Amino acid sequence: MSDARAPRVKPDVRCPYEDLFIYYLQGRVGPGAPALEGLIGNWEEEETTFLFFSAPAGEQVQRLLAAQPHLRLVDHYEMRYDQWQGDSLEPFAVGRFRISPPWKQASAAAANGSADLDLVLDPGLVFGTGTHPTTHDCLAALETAWDRRTPRNVLDLGTGTGLLAIAAARLGAHRVLALDLNLLAVHTAARNIALNRLERQVLAVQARAEDFIHVPADLVIANIHFDVMRHLIEAPAFLAGRDFILSGLLRSEARHVETRLLQAGARIHRIWAHEGTWYTFCGRTAVN
Repeated sequence: MSDARAPRVKPDVRCPYEDLFIYYLQGRVGPGAPALEGLIGNWEEEETTFLFFSAPAGEQVQRLLAAQPHLRLVDHYEMRYDQWQGDSLEPFAVGRFRISPPWKQASAAAANGSADLDLVLDPGLVFGTGTHPTTHDCLAALETAWDRRTPRNVLDLGTGTGLLAIAAARLGAHRVLALDLNLLAVHTAARNIALNRLERQVLAVQARAEDFIHVPADLVIANIHFDVMRHLIEAPAFLAGRDFILSGLLRSEARHVETRLLQAGARIHRIWAHEGTWYTFCGRTAVN
């Protein structure tokens, strides 16, 4: 049986992120690094690191550089949290879903509308407040997928904050595997899974999407970079009779994906095109 229990509604609390102090390093922090007081996140991208603090941490960073001389400070920044995310975090609704940060749950619960599935989303330092057009379209595509059949096992590739994986579980998926290569994203998704009380249904794992496309799933969700997606849609496991939601595609990329899917015998049930720029596909690959 599904365990998609609604998150507990709590009184409004203060947003835990206000001013961010960001230190941009060349290299990755290695084992044995000194503890960094006030560190709220470590974003690693290839051979670069961004350390996020809630207060100035120049002295701590200098101690880190002294202890790990392979690291080099490139620059540092100070900005408001809403500048980092590109907007303030407010409750919003998409179809049946009502999404709110944990410090805005009371106001979200009081809002009127047709939404009946509450999701709590704390994006932390990971980009993705849920307001991007591709995220909205993926949420709509999830409802479309559930209207056609009820996926029991879902694979969410490039999960980010975990929003789509959580939404699938709230719709009734029994098992959701949420993958991301970025470790900070995985930690953020795991926190959101816990906030929504879905630990028994959703598992967040750090991994390459290409390495897990073979995992059995009734539905594959991939709101991911095109350079990854173009390899995913060539995988025999993906093409062997699965429902899919593919997004994050610009127009020329969407043409490539659509052509390849149709050549492989897939059926595309619906296409969302936001202002002719961002594209999302919902469909099913052919059964071999």
